[in-house]
Amino acid sequence: MTTRPFIRPAVLALLLLPLAAAGCGSGSGSGGGSESGGKLTVWLAVDAQESWPQLVQSTNDRFAKAHPGVKVEVQYQQWTTKNQKLDAVLAGKNVPDVVEMGNSETTNYIVNGAFSALDPARFDQSDAWLPALADACRNDGRTYCVPYYVGARVGIYRTDLFTRAGVPGAPKTYPELISAFDKLKNTFGAADPNFSAFYMPGRYWYAAMAFVKDAGGEIAVKDGGRWKSSLSSPASVAGLTEWKRLIDSYYVGDRSKDNGDQPGVVGQGHVGVFYGNTWEADGAADPTVGGDPKLKDEFATFPFPGPSGKLLPPFLGGSTLAVPAKSARKDLAADWIRMFTDRESQQALIAANTLPNNTAQLAEVAAGGINGPAAQAAATGGWMTPFAPGWTSVEKSNILPEMLERIANGKASVQDATRDADKRIDAVINER
Repeated sequence: MTTRPFIRPAVLALLLLPLAAAGCGSGSGSGGGSESGGKLTVWLAVDAQESWPQLVQSTNDRFAKAHPGVKVEVQYQQWTTKNQKLDAVLAGKNVPDVVEMGNSETTNYIVNGAFSALDPARFDQSDAWLPALADACRNDGRTYCVPYYVGARVGIYRTDLFTRAGVPGAPKTYPELISAFDKLKNTFGAADPNFSAFYMPGRYWYAAMAFVKDAGGEIAVKDGGRWKSSLSSPASVAGLTEWKRLIDSYYVGDRSKDNGDQPGVVGQGHVGVFYGNTWEADGAADPTVGGDPKLKDEFATFPFPGPSGKLLPPFLGGSTLAVPAKSARKDLAADWIRMFTDRESQQALIAANTLPNNTAQLAEVAAGGINGPAAQAAATGGWMTPFAPGWTSVEKSNILPEMLERIANGKASVQDATRDADKRIDAVINER
C-alpha cells in the first residue's frame, strides 16, 4: 500500500476530543439538517475515479432512486494528503459523511472517537468479510467501518525468460522457486551484471514481514492490554534470515531503496521475478512509469510459495469506509456504503481486477486471470500490521525500513537490528 500521511497521535487526540460529545453533530458538510434533501459528501481515494468510476456512478444512481432529493457529491482524495485534510476538517463542524480509509490507518481514528459505530448486519456478506479488513474496523466489540476492497501481493515473472532458462512454469513449492532463481541467475547473470533473478530492494518491508509471518513470527503482540514488539523473537529472526539469504543470493541492486519504483525498474529488463501487486505487471510495460511497452504480455503471476511449505502470507492491504461521528447524515451515509459494498458492487470490483471484501466472492475471481493467484493468496488469511494505537507512529518513524536496510547492507546482524527496532517500536506503539 501507498505510504499514508501522518498526524502526531497526541495532536489527533486533541482534535477529536469534541467528537464524543458531538453525537449526531449539529452541522455537516453535506447540507446539514434532516435526513431528506440536501447533500451527502463522500470522500473516496483516487483509485475509484481511475479504476472503477462506473461503480461510483451506478451506486449514486441507485442511491438517488432510494433517496430522491439527496445529492451525492463524491470528492476524490490523494492518499498522500487525505489524512491531513481529514484531520483538519474533523476539528471543525463541516465534515464529509463517508470517508475511505486504508485498513492500516483506522485504529487511531477509532480509539479517539472519530467514527460512528455501524451495525454490521445492515451490510451484505458481513459474516464473510475478510479478517484483515473486518478486524481493522472493530474495537471493544463494536464495528466502526465497512470493508471495501483488498489487495494481495504475489509472485510476478517474465514468461519469456523462464522459457529461455528452461524453467517449466510457475513454481508451486519453495524448492521449485529456488530452482527457478538458480536457473535464471545461471542463464542471464554472467552476461548481465545488473540482472536480478529475484528483485528484492532492502527497504521493502511488506515483503520482508511476509517472511517473518511465514516463519511464525510477529511484528508485535498484545500482552495485557499493551503492545510489545517481537521482531527479535526466534521465529521473526528466522524469517528475516531467510529473506536476507535470498537478497544475498539473487538480488543485484541498491539495497538502500524501497519498492516504490518497482514497475519501472523491472521494466528495464534486468529482472526475472519480483514480488508485488498484480497491477505492477502492467506497470512494468507502461512507459509513463519507466516501463518498456515491448514487455507487454510477457508477465504472469503465481501464488508465492514460502519457506514453510505454505504460501507466503501476503500483507492484505485494502480500504474501508467510515462515517465520521460529526456527520449529520449518518443513516444516509451508511445506506450509501451499503450499496457501494454489496454483492453487486463487489462483482463490479472483481471485473475491474480488484479483490472483493469477503471470502465468499474470492471464488468468483477467475483462477486463470492475472488476479487469480492474488485471490488464492488472500484466501490464506494473509496478515495485517498491528491494530495498535501508535502504529502510525511506527510507520512515520521508518523503523522497519531502516532496520531492513541495515540488515540488507550487512551493517548489522539480524539479531542486533531487530533488538534495536524492538526498542524503538516499544517506545511509540502504545501512544494514542
